[in-house]
Amino acid sequence: MEPTFDLKEIENKLIEHLKKVYDPEIPSNIYDLGLIYNIEFDINNNYLYCTVTMTLTSPTCPVADSLLEQVKYVTLAVDEIDEVFVKLVFSPPWDPSMMSEDAKEIMGACGAAIAF
Repeated sequence: MEPTFDLKEIENKLIEHLKKVYDPEIPSNIYDLGLIYNIEFDINNNYLYCTVTMTLTSPTCPVADSLLEQVKYVTLAVDEIDEVFVKLVFSPPWDPSMMSEDAKEIMGACGAAIAF
């Protein structure tokens, strides 16, 4: 019997996991910063594959490798997900308008100068 996947529930679990990943230089999580562009699932032979498309605040981000590994790690921590591919893109380029209201408040409270 093939397993059934509630992809919306799995996506919500994944988002909660992604909200635990922080760029060490920024006091907001990568999801609320708007660095996660897309989450896609593919079911093949009873396996659930996930592709997370993301960007960085800067192409020269010094912790890029670490962030990509963390995204992979927290994605695989969702029990239903068997494999993950983290796709790094720079188009469209990230800008502060992509942040959630929570992230904007956190950044403002920390005194970060943000142009919206």
